[in-house]
Amino acid sequence: MTDASPTGPTILTAWKGAQKRLKDGRIDSPAIDARLLLEAASGATRTDILTDPYRPMTPAQQAVLDGYVERRLRREPVSRILGRKAFWKILLNVTPDVLSPRPDTETLLDVSLLAFPPSEAFNVIDLGVGSGAILLALLAERPAARGLGTDVSSEAIAVARENAANLDLNGRTTFLRTEWAAGLADHSFDLVLSNPPYIPSGDIPGLDPEVRDHDPHLALDGGEDGLDAYRALAPEILRILKPGGVYAVEIGHDQGEAVQAVFDQAGLPGAKVVRDLADRDRVVTNGPDPRTTPRPS
Repeated sequence: MTDASPTGPTILTAWKGAQKRLKDGRIDSPAIDARLLLEAASGATRTDILTDPYRPMTPAQQAVLDGYVERRLRREPVSRILGRKAFWKILLNVTPDVLSPRPDTETLLDVSLLAFPPSEAFNVIDLGVGSGAILLALLAERPAARGLGTDVSSEAIAVARENAANLDLNGRTTFLRTEWAAGLADHSFDLVLSNPPYIPSGDIPGLDPEVRDHDPHLALDGGEDGLDAYRALAPEILRILKPGGVYAVEIGHDQGEAVQAVFDQAGLPGAKVVRDLADRDRVVTNGPDPRTTPRPS
């Protein structure tokens, strides 16, 4: 590290400048967003910013960063700007055809990893696979497992397939364009997962612009009361789940009681609500609750 910065912009001054612009624009997490955009624009890593802060920014790199910041100020998510998003322990390509994965969804992984020990072989299906985030994060942790992802969107299937190949998981994954589990055999999966659309149609206009304007509405709109997908999923999960198998579906923070009732009425065994790290309803499952059954170290 040098003792004095050069006269032109450096990765440190570029980061601080981008951060100030985002903060002034009332963007959440301006420091994190600015760092991610800077890394992509300059090729610098997080370590570089700390250990070599006076590395010069070229005019081309600064122009790219300025363009990224302008897009973020228009409320375009960082994942859309960069075309990628970290989820669990993996990095995924994302496009406008798929939902940008969110940390809330990792509660599904917490349940699944408790339900199946590391060496166990099992078959898992992700209904509405989108980018492949849930399925691929799980398979990366469970090398003996095999998975199938379904989606009605051929574009989403293409994204998930590409992500599987990038993660060297394509040998253990299959993708099928179909509606939920249509055409699949009865009692064929040990684990059934899904993050279906659950936003009530009337609530979508009031969502943050990052979600409302950039996530596919097909992956958001859960019908008038937000429960349409669960009514469709419940009998299908019951049909394709093996005896003694585990299911887990993501829900909205205020939908626990309603979704549990839908599953109980369909005859799914053991439905209970699991809360996330923010202590909000997040998953309905018959599997283990990470809050009462912590994962072994």
